[in-house]
Amino acid sequence: MKTMKVLLAHSFGEPKDVLRIEERPLPEPGPGQVRVRVKVTPIHASDLSVLRDRYGYTAPLPAIVGLESVGTIDALGEGVDGLTVGQDVITIGIPGTWQEYLVADKTKLLPVPKGMSLSSAAQLLVNPVTAVLLTQEVKVAPGEWLVQTAAGSTVGKMVIQLGKALGFKTINIVRRRAAVDDLLALGADAVICTEDEDVSARIKEIAGENGVSKALDCVAGELGAEVSRALAPTGELLVYGALSTHRQTEPQKLVMPLSAKSLIYQTKTVRGFWLLSWIRSATPAEIQALVGKTLKLVSAGDITIPEGVPYRIDQFAEAVVAAEAPAHGAKPVFVFED
Repeated sequence: MKTMKVLLAHSFGEPKDVLRIEERPLPEPGPGQVRVRVKVTPIHASDLSVLRDRYGYTAPLPAIVGLESVGTIDALGEGVDGLTVGQDVITIGIPGTWQEYLVADKTKLLPVPKGMSLSSAAQLLVNPVTAVLLTQEVKVAPGEWLVQTAAGSTVGKMVIQLGKALGFKTINIVRRRAAVDDLLALGADAVICTEDEDVSARIKEIAGENGVSKALDCVAGELGAEVSRALAPTGELLVYGALSTHRQTEPQKLVMPLSAKSLIYQTKTVRGFWLLSWIRSATPAEIQALVGKTLKLVSAGDITIPEGVPYRIDQFAEAVVAAEAPAHGAKPVFVFED
């Protein structure tokens, strides 16, 4: 019996401690399906949250995580046309990509765009799509200011690039002074460093009397609440992550202390956004349109996807630690081929 390598967890905990490599039977494609030999699959923060059981759902155990991948078709099921063995493809909405082979419906595959590296193609969807959706959700207009936390993250950098392409201005909040120059070089209009600057005071100084009415936050906690308070009356904060709580286990610390005065008397809005929830509620046509828009922005160079840092799956402990390092730079990716 032919087998494949799978990276999985039989219990929840710190990813480097609970992940294991196992052999599983090689899956066979059914009618309308293809089998893909995975070449590259990225490590996202949400993958690590799932392994800690601190995500929006509890994964069934044993858990195989991973949200996107690129690979080569190596077998076709009955009735599959328009695709060929040996063709490089991107998987769309196929969970559990941290394994050597996947079986996917033919409608869940996108040919790798000409001239795009496999490493970039493997990261084409989750972060770029999130960046595009976030700016759509807050309806930031050309010339308008947008504040964002964790601006040095992959999504944060893409929001900066979208600002330059679409004409809105960004105020970018980071923890480390060392990150400031890189973001300014990328096109950030302003950067605030929490090491030595007061967030509220700097936002007022940068944006002027009218302030800022749109903000994105993936930190939550005290910083997210401070950004909410710093917004102009009727402003909106869209919270799409909670980095400040990822290693917290005490329920009372998994909070975001909002100001009742700010919400009531200044009628500000704080609401959540989860990509998976959006995908579940969107129509196939809406998803297709979003992917098409994102691909067009990437192809035009308006969003750039840095090459990932490759790790073999037997280097998983090193890879998952690197994914959360304060200055990890490019995203770690698992590779199943040299």
